[in-house]
Amino acid sequence: MVEAIGNYGPHLKPPSYHECRVPLLKKELEYIKEMLKSREEEREKCGCSIMSDAWTDKKNRTLINFLVNCPTGSMFVKSIDASAYMKTGEKLFELLDSFVEEIGEKNVVQVVTDNGSNYVLAGKLLQAKRPHLFWTPCAAHCIDLILEDIGKIPRVKRTIQRGVTLVGFIYNHSLTLNIMRKFTNKAELVRYGVTRFATTFLTLQRLHNKKNNLRKMFTSDEWLKSKTAKEAKGKRATDTVLMPSFWNDVVFCLKAMGPLVQVLRLVDNERKPAMGYIYEAIDRAKESIQNAFKGNVDKYKEIFAIIDRRWECQLHHPLHAAGYYLNPQFFYSNKQIENDPEVVEGLYKCIERLCTSEDDVDNATVQLSTYRRAEGLFGLSGAKRQRATMAPGKRFV
Repeated sequence: MVEAIGNYGPHLKPPSYHECRVPLLKKELEYIKEMLKSREEEREKCGCSIMSDAWTDKKNRTLINFLVNCPTGSMFVKSIDASAYMKTGEKLFELLDSFVEEIGEKNVVQVVTDNGSNYVLAGKLLQAKRPHLFWTPCAAHCIDLILEDIGKIPRVKRTIQRGVTLVGFIYNHSLTLNIMRKFTNKAELVRYGVTRFATTFLTLQRLHNKKNNLRKMFTSDEWLKSKTAKEAKGKRATDTVLMPSFWNDVVFCLKAMGPLVQVLRLVDNERKPAMGYIYEAIDRAKESIQNAFKGNVDKYKEIFAIIDRRWECQLHHPLHAAGYYLNPQFFYSNKQIENDPEVVEGLYKCIERLCTSEDDVDNATVQLSTYRRAEGLFGLSGAKRQRATMAPGKRFV
């Protein structure tokens, strides 16, 4: 902006207060509306997902942002004060139902919310009233709840508490922080993730990466001669860093949580739709955990029980199964998908629910045959070449 003003030269007349708030604002509004037209046309053609994101402001009001997502991207629609709606599922249902009506039921594939009990009830009521759309719990919230449940395992909980206390101690004492930065080449111990538990994992990961540096620091003359090292908190920090069992427990936590944090990154990204990848990602995460513990069931059975419990009651969904089946990257590289009863059942449940007429169901069945045999557009060399590099739904031409 400054460069543009400089290029104009002297005597540039700035817009007046009236021009900013009336004609220029209207012009900008029309420009934005024109930009969004393509997305509105896309949702009518391909369907869309309604996404709600609730948060609490400084006045303790519960606000919900409503967005619409389609293959061309996400579009913010409006934000409302939902303080009066949040207490009961019935009220939330009325709110979600009115928004579906505003967007148009025929355009909506799913309504995505978090996993609170009030939303679960609202979702069930919404699906009962509107038989051609899905209510889907937020995948990122589900994965975060899995991480939270793993964080309650006594060994993990103890390790997290020790790690957070250690990092907090270092960052709350300037002298200790300066010594730490000296021994770690100015590397920081705190890394922020998309959720609180992702941040905790990343912090433990950074502690593990700097284990040798921290041990050298807490056994150095510079630390041992400092006043802080002789205080009770300093002694506890030293004991933690020099405790072999603490580092063993950190490794345990990283093995248990690492693969799930990767899934969280997948579902929380903005680069590509995650629906076609979640089913595979959960299986891959469990395999990674199993391999990390070298197949020792006693070490990971409790973690698997937590994942399975959340997966079965919240995250496992016909849309995830259908997305997995219709993802060329997985379907054409694993022919067993076609014989997996759970996946195939999810696919046909989606067809039955999303198709509004028998003709649509029949057309979808015919097109599935073309997809299975990789005929038509699916058989073109470009489509085959880009099965693993392009997200499902994107055109390769």
